[in-house]
Amino acid sequence: MTILTKLWLYRRHCSNSFLPSPITLSSNTMRNSFIYTILGTALLLGTACEKEITPDLGGNDSRYVVEGVLTDEAGGCSVKISRTKDFYSDNSFDGVSGAIVKIYHGTDTTVLAETSTGVYTAPELTGSSGNTYGMTVNIAGEVITATSIMPSKVNMDSLYITKEEVFGDTQNQPTVQFQDPAGVANYYRFTLYVNDYKSTNIYVRNDDLTDGNLVNANLFSFDSEEGDPDYVDSGDQITVEMMNIDPFVYKYFFSLSQSATGENQSASPANPVSNLKGNALGYFSAHTIQRKTITVP
Repeated sequence: MTILTKLWLYRRHCSNSFLPSPITLSSNTMRNSFIYTILGTALLLGTACEKEITPDLGGNDSRYVVEGVLTDEAGGCSVKISRTKDFYSDNSFDGVSGAIVKIYHGTDTTVLAETSTGVYTAPELTGSSGNTYGMTVNIAGEVITATSIMPSKVNMDSLYITKEEVFGDTQNQPTVQFQDPAGVANYYRFTLYVNDYKSTNIYVRNDDLTDGNLVNANLFSFDSEEGDPDYVDSGDQITVEMMNIDPFVYKYFFSLSQSATGENQSASPANPVSNLKGNALGYFSAHTIQRKTITVP
């Protein structure tokens, strides 16, 4: 994951009397009202001139990005360390080498090995539901810590395809069915693979409205179009990973999805809520994982 610096972009008319505020447009009505206001102001000021402003999005202070994962299956322990980039940089992973990374539970501590630049693993380490796990990262004397409790696993009963109409286009949408346990707060995260391509969409949900219910979770995407690598066609092979995550990891991915889709109503989009302590972005998640694969009919 590469975290980029985000700022609202806008156009400013020549007259200094018109000072636009960064806004979020939530409907065509709001959009039209905003346009009409701009046009009316321009006519009153007696000017038709418009000047494009490009804010300086570079030069921001770089911070570490830590993505720590421990699962209940073999080979599921890894920590990736990189740095934030400015807006105009590419989205490649530039790993940070030389960190000392440890995962601990009680008095048991495992030191992770750097298997490639910025990627630290412990293939033999697996987690168990109900246990609390800690992570420490020491980079040139800077210490980053986090804890996460591995939840109980909720079984994924089935994976199937539903057909949904999205803006006039009938789409094949992967759907996961599972029975949510009653009386327990559960948090879920899903990852979608289409023909081995990992979708960048973020799928998380809680059971606030479905506690104790049989749940059919539709992994839909409003912005996926035919020809996109995560667009689901007949004959495609679909794999879905289902993870039970703790509430703090849920908050991280939920806030990240809000920022990515522009649903955060704040004028200044904030970084996602992190469970890390220290001057870093990212998360540490101890979670269960399971997967199913089907071929789209």
